[in-house]
Amino acid sequence: MVMTETMAGVRLPGDSTVEHVTVAVPSPGHGQVLLAMKASSICGSDIRAIYREHLGHGAEAYRGVIAGHEPCGEVVAVGPGVHRIGVGDRVAVYHIAGCGQCDECRHGYLIGCTAPTRAAYGWQRDGGHAEYLLAEERTCLVLPDELSFADGALVSCGFGTAYEALLRLRVSGLDRLLITGLGPVGLAAAMLGRAMGAGPIIGTDLSPDRLKLAADLGLVDHAVPAGDGAAEAIAELTGGRGAEASIDCSGSAAARELALANTRTWGRCAFVGEGGTVSFAVSELLIHKQITLYGSWVTSVRHMADLLANLARWGLRPDVVVSHRYPLAEAAEAYRVAAEGAGGKVCIVF
Repeated sequence: MVMTETMAGVRLPGDSTVEHVTVAVPSPGHGQVLLAMKASSICGSDIRAIYREHLGHGAEAYRGVIAGHEPCGEVVAVGPGVHRIGVGDRVAVYHIAGCGQCDECRHGYLIGCTAPTRAAYGWQRDGGHAEYLLAEERTCLVLPDELSFADGALVSCGFGTAYEALLRLRVSGLDRLLITGLGPVGLAAAMLGRAMGAGPIIGTDLSPDRLKLAADLGLVDHAVPAGDGAAEAIAELTGGRGAEASIDCSGSAAARELALANTRTWGRCAFVGEGGTVSFAVSELLIHKQITLYGSWVTSVRHMADLLANLARWGLRPDVVVSHRYPLAEAAEAYRVAAEGAGGKVCIVF
């Protein structure tokens, strides 16, 4: 039972600022549940396309709503027509509410919904940076008992994104894995890649702090500083052949080219990091090496459910990559730290 009529929340007006607001607590309608928020992490896409300035169009257009598209909480009220989720359930939220009828939705990839009613939490509809969140039941997945609310928040986007790319790459124990960009998604790719059998795992980043974090957590076998000398170091670690599988999680043109250039002949490469452009020698780096290049965008509801179950089975906790936790009242500091891009995941906790 919700005992309050208003709640605190956070919006992102742009210009690297945070706006604290007080809004009404919503009531669940048909097929909806009301969550008391417990954890809501900050994604690099929030920083890139909303916090600094409102760059997004279409799927990334920000509508001035409560921010936060990586929510996890406890169900406190349900609307009519809700059958699978009950009060007291701990749930992670797939962060896009699609129409449920288009081809992408019917395959579970609500991220690619083509209907004008598509709305992402924290972008076109209120997200998790508030005391309560109104969510569609179809976007909610019950957390295994072994996982924390912070674990669930991280799976909602970042870990799900990394997992989808690794599935696309068919990563296994036959593969050395190269990860360019050791931000939160790169750290997730390293953790999950190892669980799926890949190794050794090589990670690169410009940030010494992120390289140290990845090494200290035991997520990478080799932490290679990006920039001059990175290609030579990777070549030495792979016997000059490159990695069987690679994934760019940075969105940097240089890192994307580094990933491709250091993927072995007949290998596979995935681009996950958002934004920017890239220019490379297509014949030399892609065609003549017979490389398969994937673009991978978030994950599906089914694969997110599989990931939650696998994390519990593997005994893995995504929240080990959380380097900073803040209460909602300190959201401005949380965003400032996340925008610096020097640490691990930043999470708002309730």
